[in-house]
Amino acid sequence: MLFANVLPLIAWICRIEYGGSPTIVITIRSHIVKIASIETIQLEEFPAIIWIQVKTDSGHVGLGETFFGPRAVAGCVHEMFAPMLIGKDPLAIERHWRDMFDMANAFGYAGAEARAISAIDIALWDIAGQVAGQPIYNMLGGACRDRIRTYNTTGQYGENKDMEMAIVDAGTLAKSLLDDGITAMKWAFTDQFADINRGTHISNEDMKLLIKPVEDIRAAVGDQIEVANDGHGRWNLNSAIKIGKAMDHLDMMWQEELIQATNVDSHLRLADEIEAPVCVSERLIGKYQWREYLKAGAAEVVMPDLIWTGGITETKKICTMAEVEQRPVAPHDMTGPVNVFACAHISMNAPNVFLMETCRAFYGKGGWYDKVLEVDIKVEDGYLLAPEGPGLGTRLRKDVFDRSDLTVEVTDEPGDHYHWGGHESPVFEVVGERGDRRVQYRNTWTGADPDMVSNARKR
Repeated sequence: MLFANVLPLIAWICRIEYGGSPTIVITIRSHIVKIASIETIQLEEFPAIIWIQVKTDSGHVGLGETFFGPRAVAGCVHEMFAPMLIGKDPLAIERHWRDMFDMANAFGYAGAEARAISAIDIALWDIAGQVAGQPIYNMLGGACRDRIRTYNTTGQYGENKDMEMAIVDAGTLAKSLLDDGITAMKWAFTDQFADINRGTHISNEDMKLLIKPVEDIRAAVGDQIEVANDGHGRWNLNSAIKIGKAMDHLDMMWQEELIQATNVDSHLRLADEIEAPVCVSERLIGKYQWREYLKAGAAEVVMPDLIWTGGITETKKICTMAEVEQRPVAPHDMTGPVNVFACAHISMNAPNVFLMETCRAFYGKGGWYDKVLEVDIKVEDGYLLAPEGPGLGTRLRKDVFDRSDLTVEVTDEPGDHYHWGGHESPVFEVVGERGDRRVQYRNTWTGADPDMVSNARKR
């Protein structure tokens, strides 16, 4: 009888251990886990990155991250989303994603709002994995692989000078990557030339300078390393076609965002004119924007950024959409270390991921990832290994919170949803039983225009 009474409160986690008798592990929770607080964390040393911690009343702490406009992201977190989530079950990830999206989409979601949603979503998945005692990729349906080939995006930090080498001695850079077992690389070979006239024209003289580093790579190592170019969306269509054709003889792995992802037809034209696959990347937000490019065949390589496009929840769906269209996926993650971990879980799970971005200047000896994370990513012989442990498989170092350049903001109280895009109307409600229902003003309504009222922030 007692067992029957507590049955609704039981979380069932079953583990089958092969080689012996099946073992069933039953974990009994005395209450549903609830979100107790949401924190935003910033360090002056890394001014473009913001971390998010979602804390529960059970002691679980989920970690998320996003990049760019951190003050705007913090505003979205504390004004909009955190008050809505306090007291809720952190495991209701799909519901929370939809509620946050609906609230943001009342006024347009593709900005700081999407980045805030992304960071919170990653943190909720981290909690879900911790509660289940499983890495996130197992929560997504299990691993398709236990490692993923990486390519090196050229950056630099500390004593690492890869970015300088990409311009002055790209051949030697390629050799050093091969020495580390890395067989693919990417650099923004075109950026400095776009600066001249905002990407409206590329001269023949500048074109020779533009392609020289790639020619040096081919002369130094031949086809031992694959090379991709990132245009950062800075060229018009005519210039992009000219650049793509000029580099085609160098057998480019892909041409990434030579033009802005604002016109499907222009991408189709670019794909028709050049031989290298056209890669569409981090500037597309959410499955709705990605759908248009995938449906039209305008994204030959799919490169969603987890911390911009909607987190793990949305990226998993984008990967599935790409799989339907027979398109390969290579997640974008040239930002912070939490993104790399989140991308690693997607990369282990999604069958159509073929390559993952990393920057050797940031991880390992001499990098900065381990300055903020207890566990760094593991890259061996050009492959990133599957994260270990439950959830993401890492967390912020304790000494991060002792730093003098630290800013932490906390929301730990629920608030009303004073936004038309929330899942509840801020003004009206339907009351009464079936057959006797009516619409009335909410008792909690203050009489103020919902568009002019926001949650008070508790920092």
